[in-house]
Amino acid sequence: MSLEILNQLEAKIQHAVGTIKTLQNEINTLQQKNNDLEQLINDEADTVKNLQAENEKLKHEQNIWQERITTLLNKIGEISQ
Repeated sequence: MSLEILNQLEAKIQHAVGTIKTLQNEINTLQQKNNDLEQLINDEADTVKNLQAENEKLKHEQNIWQERITTLLNKIGEISQ
């Protein structure tokens, strides 16, 4: 092999190594972003669960108040008659 061919081969290898390092860095960056997004999804899922539970609690309280008001209105109606 001539020196020129070896130099070309070395340049190609160095370019390939550089490309591999760049791709590895990109993979690491994307993995970190993916982990961050997964954490965000988990946090938001917890928030949704908490809001759903609070919503159910408030609906239950609303029903109790509606029953009390209806009972009071019925008693007022009985007194008026």
